[in-house]
Amino acid sequence: MTSLQQRAELHRQIWQIANDVRGSVDGWDFKQYVLGALFYRFISENFSSYIEAGDDSICYAKLDDSVITDDIKDDAIKTKGYFIYPSQLFCNVAAKANTNDRLNADLNSIFVAIESSAYGYPSEADIKGLFADFDTTSNRLGNTVKDKNARLAAVLKGVEGLKLGDFNEHQIDLFGDAYEFLISNYAANAGKSGGEFFTPQHVSKLIAQLAMHGQTHVNKIYDPAAGSGSLLLQAKKQFDNHIIEEGFFGQEINHTTYNLARMNMFLHNINYDKFDIKLGNTLTEPHFRDEKPFDAIVSNPPYSVKWIGSDDPTLINDERFAPAGVLAPKSKADFAFVLHALNYLSAKGRAAIVCFPGIFYRGGAEQKIRQYLVDNNYVETVISLAPNLFFGTTIAVNILVLSKHKTDTKVQFIDASELFKKETNNNILTDAHIEQIMQVFASKEDVAHLAKSVTFETVVANDYNLSVS
Repeated sequence: MTSLQQRAELHRQIWQIANDVRGSVDGWDFKQYVLGALFYRFISENFSSYIEAGDDSICYAKLDDSVITDDIKDDAIKTKGYFIYPSQLFCNVAAKANTNDRLNADLNSIFVAIESSAYGYPSEADIKGLFADFDTTSNRLGNTVKDKNARLAAVLKGVEGLKLGDFNEHQIDLFGDAYEFLISNYAANAGKSGGEFFTPQHVSKLIAQLAMHGQTHVNKIYDPAAGSGSLLLQAKKQFDNHIIEEGFFGQEINHTTYNLARMNMFLHNINYDKFDIKLGNTLTEPHFRDEKPFDAIVSNPPYSVKWIGSDDPTLINDERFAPAGVLAPKSKADFAFVLHALNYLSAKGRAAIVCFPGIFYRGGAEQKIRQYLVDNNYVETVISLAPNLFFGTTIAVNILVLSKHKTDTKVQFIDASELFKKETNNNILTDAHIEQIMQVFASKEDVAHLAKSVTFETVVANDYNLSVS
């Protein structure tokens, strides 16, 4: 089998398992169990691989817990961020799952133990609450303990049977790939709510390339509306690890999605000291203000959500919003995310942000914010995409590219609305489409019906309308 066939077969198997084990429970409501079990298996195998360190004479899973010394434990936590005893490993728990009448209690104890192993260590915040959504007492699993255990055993056995390769065979990315596949399928089936936590990989690829374009290295990459982390991780897939020096940063408002994002980082083999995902409202409780500005920012924030805006009198003096002299409307926070990203961007940096088209032509506060962005020469490019590229919305959205190091005062417009391939219910961008967009983005040349660079004076004469037309 080719690697592509292998991957397709793995995806088919995973989705079948996800559907088989959920019973009558809605897939969206059951996702944390399948994703959580995949994560549990990953960190178990990752941890065993670290302890064994390529020594074939050691099988960590077969060791007795009593042989683990405090020094071994301390060293492991400092390196990996957590500790798992042999008896707590996924393979050992899954092996006895069908006959363990204490399975739900045992799993809960193990998850608590893994989490508490990080207490007092630098990794504490990165591990804390990771298993919070894997509720082994939930009635979603069944009404009786027996029913709950049977459902949990089915999940563990299903994930146990996945052929995810050997950790030493460089197939580590199969775990991350499986996780992303599951998340994208859950998102596709969840409609509107799915689109809010997952950006399709083909669009993520374009956004990552736009933000990282021309950079031989960036200090770190940031997403102010991180969702499940898929957009940040595209940068890892697109560029060598050494290019992103200090790692991956993000903030997410939804607790379940925040946990998915942190798991996603681990599953893509990003160590706890190379990522920092925070929980909270980016617009009103922003993290990372004391950090150095970011060289690359990617984001697909929620479209036109309500926010507190002018009801909070302190926000107009906030350093993120004050320079524009006006706040984004309370009913449409889109430009609040844009101004937040601009404030967090370094002098050499670029931000690529998915935006609702209305913000580019409406009057009032949004026009004043556009004027501020154009007058200060922050708008590099506006790209209009084809409709129906995202989950949960058929609307054709735009990508706004901001830069603090432009070499001229023109604004580039790219009309990519005809660049798509129809697949099942959604449209997708192919690699050829992405390459075509990136070529005109890089050259800034005018191409009939595709790209045009417009002078500052023309934008001003058009009342700062930034619609691609």
